[in-house]
Parts: sequence; structure tokens; C-alpha cells
Amino acid sequence: MCGIVGYVGPQNSLDVILEGLRRLEYRGYDSAGVAVLAGGRLTTVKKAGKLANLEKVLAEESLPAATIGIGHTRWATHGGPTDRNAHPHVSADGTVSVVHNGIIENFAVLRAECEAAGVEFTSETDTEVVAHLLAAAYRKTPAGDDRLAEAMRTVSRGLEGAFTLVASHADEPDRLVASRRNSPLVVGVGDGEYFLGSDVAAFIAHTSDALELGQDQVVVIDRERGVSVTDFAGAPVEPTAYTVDWDAAAAEKGGYDWFMLKEIAEQPEAVANTLLGRLGAAGELVLDEVRLSDQELRDVDKIFVVSCGSSFHAGLIAKYAIEHWTRIPVEVELASEFRYRDPVLDRSTLVIVVSQSGETMDTLMALRHAKEQKARVLAICNANGSTIPRESDAVLYTRAGPEVAVASTKGFLTQVVACYLVGLFLAQVRGVKYTDEVAAIVEDLRALPDAVATVLAGMEPVRELARSLADANTILFLGRHVGYPVALEGALKLKELAYIHAEGFAAGELKHGPIAVIDQGTPVIVVVPSPSSRESVHGKVVSNIQEVRARGARTIVIAEEGDEDVVPYADHLIRVPRTPTLLAPVVTTVPLQVLACEIAATRGLDVDQPRNLAKSVTVE
Repeated sequence: MCGIVGYVGPQNSLDVILEGLRRLEYRGYDSAGVAVLAGGRLTTVKKAGKLANLEKVLAEESLPAATIGIGHTRWATHGGPTDRNAHPHVSADGTVSVVHNGIIENFAVLRAECEAAGVEFTSETDTEVVAHLLAAAYRKTPAGDDRLAEAMRTVSRGLEGAFTLVASHADEPDRLVASRRNSPLVVGVGDGEYFLGSDVAAFIAHTSDALELGQDQVVVIDRERGVSVTDFAGAPVEPTAYTVDWDAAAAEKGGYDWFMLKEIAEQPEAVANTLLGRLGAAGELVLDEVRLSDQELRDVDKIFVVSCGSSFHAGLIAKYAIEHWTRIPVEVELASEFRYRDPVLDRSTLVIVVSQSGETMDTLMALRHAKEQKARVLAICNANGSTIPRESDAVLYTRAGPEVAVASTKGFLTQVVACYLVGLFLAQVRGVKYTDEVAAIVEDLRALPDAVATVLAGMEPVRELARSLADANTILFLGRHVGYPVALEGALKLKELAYIHAEGFAAGELKHGPIAVIDQGTPVIVVVPSPSSRESVHGKVVSNIQEVRARGARTIVIAEEGDEDVVPYADHLIRVPRTPTLLAPVVTTVPLQVLACEIAATRGLDVDQPRNLAKSVTVE
């Protein structure tokens, strides 16, 4: 969950690296550092805190002009967020500089071996071990153009855990070497210049041509020889080239105060892009990549949706739709718990893994456990070329574009829509729904971007309400049916951004305990289902609103246009367009995003980078 940049080319490497780190700071902002190589000497500068702290130091120091270097922005795992624990880490002899994303699980054993050999450590990190090991391996490797890469392969084979490593050596002024296992790394190819990054945001201002790296591979970027890739054994590998379909402007704030506000505003377009081109010539639904036969999908008799955080809430919504459309039982599991409880999986099980980044470590490990048990795996992901879709049997990309703010908004909404598409695809393949029935629901889905835009156009009263809630200590969220996961997502957003105690409850559970926490003036946000929802659940939720209001709650009600039953019991009423019940979360979630964002901003907090959080959780 750290940000990594590497550069070799004609430009001032420090400028390129700092620009890339600014775009990657959402991946971690506990500390930052750079190392440049000039005149056979490595110069390293690093500083705890946000990137601005490092930039201030660099403005006061005169680094040598260099055209090769590496940079890092950190989210702390091993060792606190201090200057000495910041990356890059340098070997004892000063020849090697390393940056790292991930966790090296056997670092304690490796560190003990280094210390026994007389190496003195200067940090608490697992990463420093690699710097010392790489320097030692380099000394033992015969001279030649492949020396640094061979040393990296030797070290990588002895590491356990998840890692992306990028290293430079004082004796190699024209090349960088990198290694990856269970952690993201992409290569950018420009005109006579080469880049390494945790994702394409690191170099998108310079090139849209990228190479994706596979598992257990080492890459060298060389000023004269270009890019070469091998596996850990040294066998050559041909990387897969692709073109990035968004530009540098897409990663800028675009005039908004916060990236999150920009990304909330981009949701109509993001949802539309997720739906674009999903119907084939005969009206059938198609996914991006399917390496499963129709018969294999017809054989599925149970589905697990496995994910973390907001993606888990998308999975909870998916359960309602997939079960309704396919009549297959669906369980929704937290990825961090999935493999440890020994779930019953076999060839007739479909595991749907949902991850915005495609690198979420808990989800990736759950995926691999499912594959070991012979289950089929379908991925829903936003990052083309990332690990999770590459290791899955089928993929649907959400096409949300870059999401810089740590708290997911358009990423979440597009995941929900993608889950709907997967459910419909399964229903179509299994013959549960005819092509015209699928097409009719897709038309309902295509109406969602306009519905979301309508919601966004009416958000000023919600912002005003949010400002009045900024001093609240506790806010509760209630929902039923698909409104229950929306309530959970609303509570999570508020906790993430505003650091307010917030809880989401199934409204029917009120009388079983939660109603006890309601006091005079307690804000209670209620997601009301459509009056047309099944089994009169709408009336039950209206009764729940009356119950909490009778106990002094300040009721904030989200209800569709035309629902007059809620009016007498709502202290604040937020209207959303009428939407088919199963699809309603796409519109009811949006006011909760805006509410959380505005409350956090009113409290003077950093909306884009909440404390203790990182965008992509690539460690367990």
C-alpha cells in the first residue's frame, strides 16, 4: 500500500519522481523519500509525514543533477512513521538503495543472519534487510550487464511474503532493477525513457504505453537496452503491453476542493462506462474476459462473494440481485476471514472476488485458496492488468477510472453495477432469464447515470444538513432489504472521513437492542425502500422511523420521489429518483457520500487522506 516510482531517461530524475509521488500519495502518506544516482554516488533524502515535508527539505538542499532515481511514499507496517524508517533504505556499504511495497514475512530470520554477519541496521523495517542482502548478492555475482538483475533474482528467491522491490546500485548508472510477488508493479515506456510505478499514475504524465508484469518476475529498465523481464529463475519473459486509456488530467482535482468531490461528481460517467458495450450483437450480455465455458457456469450450484471494506458492502447488495435473478444461493464473506474458516468449495462453486485495485491482499489470498479448492473464480476489478483479474477465470472491469481519494465513491458504485451485470450474465447463461429479459434490465441499468446526476444536482440541502451535523458524536444508519448494505456503507464512509462513531443496522433489528442507544437529538439516517418493494417492507421501515422519532431521534430520511408516507416523520427529507428496488442502492448511496464528505470538511479534516488509512491494502 506504498507508492513507488522509478525513472531512467534524459530528464531530471528528481522532477519526474516527485511528480509521480504526488500522484501516488493516496497509497500512503506516513513518510516519503527519494534516492538519485550521479557520479557513481547514491544520494538519499527522506522525511516522515506527507510528501510536502520531503519537498520542503529538498528545496533547502542541493541534490546532484541526476537522470536516474527512485522514490517512495509510505504507509507504515514494520516500524513507525519516522525519518529513519522512511524509504529508500541503503545498504551498509552505501552502494544499494531500495524501496519496497508489501511485507517480507521472514525478515526477522533474514535480519538475524545479517546481524550475525556483522551488519548494523539503522531502521526497524523489513525493507532494510533487502538492501543489505542485495549488496551482498551483488558482490558475489560475476560482473556483467545482468549482474544487478541476477543479484535481485537471488535475493527474491529467498524472500517470503508480498513485495515489490525497486533498487539502484552505485556501480550501475544506467539501470534500475525491480522485482514483484503479490504486489503491484507496472512499467512505463516512453521515448528514450523508462518508468516503474505502483500504478500507471506514477508516469501517466509522460507516457500511456505500459507493460504489465506477472507473478515472481524481475524487470530491468536500462537507458540503452530498454526493458527486459525474467522470472525468478532467470528465464526470459515477454511482458504484456497495453495502453492506458486515461490521461494525466484525470488524476487532477479539476477545480474541486477534494479529489473525493471530483470522484463523486464523476459517478454518472463512471456508471455509464461500466455499462458501455455490455450487450452483444444478438442482445446477449458479455463480460470482458471469460475463460469458463457456459457449461461450467451452468454447473455452479453455490456462489460466494468475497471482498473487503466497501467492496464487501457491494457484495451484500449483489446477494439480493444474484439470488433473485439466478436462484442460486449466495454467501457474502469478508476476504480476511474466508480461507481461515475452511469454507466448503468444489468445482461447482463460483467465487466472485471484488477489489477496486486488483491487489487487495486479503482478497487475493482468498482467491488463491478458492483456486486450490478447484472452485471457479470471477473477478470484479477496476485495474486492468492487476493481479486479481490475471489470476481469475473470468473478469469484469468496472472502468471507473482513477480513484485518488482513499474513501471509495465511484469505485463502490461501479462495483455494485458490475455485480448486477454478473448476476444477469449468470442468469442468461443458465437460461433462467431470456435474452429480452436481460436486455430489459440492462435498459433499467442504463437509466442509472441520469438518476445519479439528478441526485447530485440536488445535493446543496444535504451539504447544509451535513454542516449542522458536524458536532454529532454518534450517527446511526438504518435500512432494510438492499437498503441495509447502503446503511452499512454510509456508516463506513462517516467513520472513515469524519472519525465519528457511526453504526449501520438492519431496521428490523432495532427492537433487538440498537434502539437502546437512541437519545434525545441522536441523528438517525434511514434508507427507505420503494413503496413497491416486496412483502410490505416499506411500511415496516416507516414504522421504524416513527419508533426512533418517538424516542427523541433526529430523523433524516432518504426516500424516492412520490413517497408521501414518510413526510410526517422526517425531520429532514432527501429525495432520490424512482428506481427498481434491486437497483436503488446506486442512487441512495450518493447522498450518504456527500454527507460524509461535507461533515469531514466542516470538521477541518483531510477528506482525501483520512488518518491511518491507505487506498489499496496490499498486506494481510
